[in-house]
Amino acid sequence: MGKKFYNRFKVLGRSKSRARPDGLVDRQREVFRHLVEAFISSGEPVGSRTLSQILPVSLSPASIRNVMADLEAIGLLYAPHTSAGRVPTEKGLRLFVDGMLQIGELTTDERTEIEARMAGSGRIEDVLTQATTLLSGLSRCAGLVLAAKQDSPLKHIEFVGVSPGKALVILVTEDGQVENRLIDIPLGLPVSALIEATNFANARFSGRNLDEARQAVLGELEGTRAELDRLTAKIVADGLATLADPAQGEDKVLIVRGASHLLDSFEAQTDLERVRTLFDDIERKNDLIRLLELAREGEGVRIFIGSENRLFSLSGSSIIAAPYANAQGKVVGVIGVLGPTRLNYARIIPMVDHTAKAIGRLIG
Repeated sequence: MGKKFYNRFKVLGRSKSRARPDGLVDRQREVFRHLVEAFISSGEPVGSRTLSQILPVSLSPASIRNVMADLEAIGLLYAPHTSAGRVPTEKGLRLFVDGMLQIGELTTDERTEIEARMAGSGRIEDVLTQATTLLSGLSRCAGLVLAAKQDSPLKHIEFVGVSPGKALVILVTEDGQVENRLIDIPLGLPVSALIEATNFANARFSGRNLDEARQAVLGELEGTRAELDRLTAKIVADGLATLADPAQGEDKVLIVRGASHLLDSFEAQTDLERVRTLFDDIERKNDLIRLLELAREGEGVRIFIGSENRLFSLSGSSIIAAPYANAQGKVVGVIGVLGPTRLNYARIIPMVDHTAKAIGRLIG
């Protein structure tokens, strides 16, 4: 893995002074780190007796309980119910991820599997789908990828009236994709106007991709204003200009694989409502796209924990995501993993990072 990746997630070495930049003294830090690691491993609240058995220093359960109480008072731990066990808050998880996490290494077999599975794919869409499915399987969470929509040349364009004041714009690309969009049309518009719009659009824009057609449509109409009446020209402009509008984020493709793993990742009986909320979050495609777009802004892996982002404020979920770039170094998409906040960050961070780099090598 690259140096920048490790610099970002490196573990802080032990200091000779007892106070740390995070405000914790050594004893608090040790108790907190081991508690979070135990929680991520088990998903269960961690008590003082458990910690006394795994801490590298000898502390009595009573001393550990005092430290846990201090950590709870500063907002790093909380008790989910009346038991003595504690779990990290989202603030605590952020502190752990940014300053204490020890990043694992992928095994040679894992690296080989990732490379081999994706190398056997053909089109870019197949590479991305395979990568997302692979990440989902390895992490046992949901795999996500955000990519630019592949803009295949248009094969056929049609305007069809569907109800008073509404028409359906149907675009078929040369690779067989179909995109539909409802547009407003004047009431009482004759069918002949839609037929004329269809004929004009096919004659002028067939063979161009949608982005080229969108950019050309106004100029083409301006130069041929005499060939079309005003209403027909407006239908053509509205139909092409509103399809896959980049301003709405609809020039992006969001692939989600393995969402069913989330039912296993959350404690099924106690977290059913949170799982339902999470599935609702995933259904809000544009919100999820905007969140993943944030990962494009920097190098390396980005981590979004729970309510740090409004989208997951209720479901208690985290995303680990990394951008991938083409051969020219331009970031063209984002790949990641979505799961509960107790994700195995140490294992999944290098997995996402390596997969993003592998995609970049394959798409050229």
